[in-house]
Amino acid sequence: QVQLVESGGGSVQAGGSLRLSCAASGSTFRSFGTYDMGWFRQAPGKERAVVASIPWSGGTTYYAESVTGRFIISRDNAKNTVYLQMNSLKPEDTAVYYCNALRYSDYSKPLFNSWGQGTQVTVSS
Repeated sequence: QVQLVESGGGSVQAGGSLRLSCAASGSTFRSFGTYDMGWFRQAPGKERAVVASIPWSGGTTYYAESVTGRFIISRDNAKNTVYLQMNSLKPEDTAVYYCNALRYSDYSKPLFNSWGQGTQVTVSS
């Protein structure tokens, strides 16, 4: 069983910051600390795509070029939670943000077909 609950979204002006949280639960995530995790986003009319990833160990993180230098992904394995600190937000960051575990062989793809409800981020100019 996979349960993912994203929170922390909202409406901000360009240049602002938000911190997203994703709480993972369910039988599958009893071993949350063994999963590489990622944040995805989906803007209207666009496909869902990964923007940040973090390995199970919390080691080397990866970012989409569009968010590099502005977003920071982190995790707390004791709390089964992954975070996304978003700084210097731009209107093009407007999207629904989701988290999911990642396929070990391909970080661009989610490991599970189940998704949470996502959290809306709206950035105005």
